[in-house]
Amino acid sequence: MTKQLLLIEDIASLQQGYHDALANAGYTVHLCRTGVEGLAAFDETRPPVVLLDLLLPDRSSIDLVQDILAIAPETRIIVITANGSINRAVEAMRIGAHEFLLKPFNEQRLLAAIQNAWIDNDPAPEETPPSPPLQTMGFIGSSAVMNRVYENIRTVAASKATVFITGESGTGKEICAQAVHDLSTRADGPFVPINCGAIPNDLLESEIFGHLRGAFTGAISDKPGAAAVADGGTLFFDEICEMSMELQTKLLRFLQTSMIQPVGSVRPIKVNVRIVCATNLDPLEQMRLGKFREDLYYRLHVVPLHLPPLRERESDVIEIATNALQQFSNEEGRRFEGFSPETENFFRAHRWPGNVRQLLNVVRNIVVLNNGTSVSMDMLPHDFRRSLHSEPHLSSPETVLNTTIPPSFPQASATPSNEAPLNGLIGKTLDEIERIVVQETIARNGGSIPVAARVLAVSPSTIYRKISSWKLQDKALRDRNRAS
Repeated sequence: MTKQLLLIEDIASLQQGYHDALANAGYTVHLCRTGVEGLAAFDETRPPVVLLDLLLPDRSSIDLVQDILAIAPETRIIVITANGSINRAVEAMRIGAHEFLLKPFNEQRLLAAIQNAWIDNDPAPEETPPSPPLQTMGFIGSSAVMNRVYENIRTVAASKATVFITGESGTGKEICAQAVHDLSTRADGPFVPINCGAIPNDLLESEIFGHLRGAFTGAISDKPGAAAVADGGTLFFDEICEMSMELQTKLLRFLQTSMIQPVGSVRPIKVNVRIVCATNLDPLEQMRLGKFREDLYYRLHVVPLHLPPLRERESDVIEIATNALQQFSNEEGRRFEGFSPETENFFRAHRWPGNVRQLLNVVRNIVVLNNGTSVSMDMLPHDFRRSLHSEPHLSSPETVLNTTIPPSFPQASATPSNEAPLNGLIGKTLDEIERIVVQETIARNGGSIPVAARVLAVSPSTIYRKISSWKLQDKALRDRNRAS
């Protein structure tokens, strides 16, 4: 059977080039130069695949995608875009486009995209297909919102563009970056992650670009940096917004030239890496605050991918919890098979401020401390069960200040119930109040320091430094007490 498709492209030379490549491959191509002509031709011929340029002279291509899908939702639409209109391509993907092609692309890339669209459009066999695997690209979950994420990952992985992943802490940004790498043409090369928020800024440059022996105190041998190790593969910058402004300048130069210069070296080295980065902060807000370079943002923010929080993933929470329960039960020699209906309902209703990471911690706690075949409500961690009767998610430092101070800190004498909760802080030093607020915020956000940092509008590295300082203070106090 002849395979027909519709091509909507207003530039005559490009239209002819696409047509010739597709015709030589055995496709019957209907040609149109405007959106109005294209919609009329589609309504008349109903081809299963449409190739659509996003810059048309007469109407919005985004509206055209919606109109085509309204007529025939099963249509596979492949949009063509240039670097300057990547955001429009991403918008088209969100409303139902099947794939996008980034100019310039060669004939092989065009034919591969068309072939994939035809394969996806072929009718399913009559026999019942096997159930899809529970685990997809390292993720777990079959909700509609995650299926869109999987499709977007497949699409961006095939390109060479820089990918910018956003999402709350615990949503799986590194898993997403690994999936982009595994599905790309660089899959045989190395995948090298580097966490910009976990490494002190004075060491981060060496971790990325490497150093020579003797370049600084402690550099006892040559060390290749992450950029050199990732040559031929993918370099993943996690928590990119935590990078210092000085190092951001050097990273921008690296992105522009593909050249790295190890600390202490006078000769630059050329490397070939694909950049994927991620953050749990709002990069636009970080730019406004002067903490993230605008030119670096636009260099990195080519293809955005957003990971939804667990609370927006419908029944995925039960799939993830069940999978984790089976895995942890096998590891710990337990016999758990599932959750009671009451526990499942509680899991669905909980907001999970720490997202998947918090859910896994809760399930691990259950398996380690309990035994049985079904997880009941009384097996849930005590602090986690309290959220059934309290606010599950804090959104501001003010909310924290109006909560009960945890018993691990000394409190002022009880006050009448009609007095403000802040009275419990009166008489404490500012340092003591800060410690109370920070630790309470961490506790109420599933133990996640990055989430607590976002609530308090500071960087995670600030909280890590404060915790280290408090540990030193506590140790000094214990030493003085022993000495006395």
